[in-house]
Amino acid sequence: MQNMALSIPEGFYLFGHEIRFYGIISALGYLLGVLVACKNAKKRGLKTEDILTMACYVIPFCIIGARLCYVFTYIERFHSFLDAIAIWNGGLIFYGGLIGGASALLLYCLIHKKSFLALADVLVPALAIGQALGRWGNFFNQEAYGYPVTDPAWQWFPFAVYIDHCSMTECTCSGSGWHHATFFYESLLNVVIFTILMLLLHLSKIKQNGTLAALYLVMYGIVRYFIEGMRTDSVPLGTARFSQVLSLLFIACGLALLIFFAIKNKVFQKIYHKFRKKDTVDKMIDIIKQDF
Repeated sequence: MQNMALSIPEGFYLFGHEIRFYGIISALGYLLGVLVACKNAKKRGLKTEDILTMACYVIPFCIIGARLCYVFTYIERFHSFLDAIAIWNGGLIFYGGLIGGASALLLYCLIHKKSFLALADVLVPALAIGQALGRWGNFFNQEAYGYPVTDPAWQWFPFAVYIDHCSMTECTCSGSGWHHATFFYESLLNVVIFTILMLLLHLSKIKQNGTLAALYLVMYGIVRYFIEGMRTDSVPLGTARFSQVLSLLFIACGLALLIFFAIKNKVFQKIYHKFRKKDTVDKMIDIIKQDF
């Protein structure tokens, strides 16, 4: 049984130059993200022009950050400057791009005197859907896949993907075989994150800037932590995995921000007084006293 990945080329030639599907999909992911951010701009008092100007800062820094993170992680694979900048061959680490993009966003906000947290709320849904699309570049490059799938009942796409040149030295597939399609899992879960963030942005009454950004850090951190545990190309960090450690840091930062916003806006006090008005707390106290 053959997998559809075997019949799909990595790219095509145009005027003698190879065009990789990885690069095309990455570019489409950035374009989709910008369009979504423009759509969301008004929800945080911003204009389309603000988003387009900001994109000129963020996108280059995202690409540079993602590539630098990959190059420094796998420095032994690169022998020249041309090798290091050949992003069309694949080799971008998302967390590096996120850090680079956040740095550029901060720079933009300082120069143009915009709210960093307001822009972050606008950008995180765009980031999620752009990442969902961008993960399909891994499909064409046959990378970011998981451990082998040995049960024939589950050897079908998109649950699994057939890899014809497995790079895992101790893999039981002996160089080629079915593997967990972890790029697809993450793509699908990013669509879920995007949907949640868009609903909160457009339907909820959340006014605190930065809340959606904090939620994104928590949700994506959880997703990436578990997906990373299934991948075969994760970079080790002691007994852990580098991206899993970063995921835990993102979750911690997101939770800390949410707690900070809750304290700042006296959310806990409001919840308490809401229950007090309904005598819920008093009734619970009376029940406890009766029992003890």
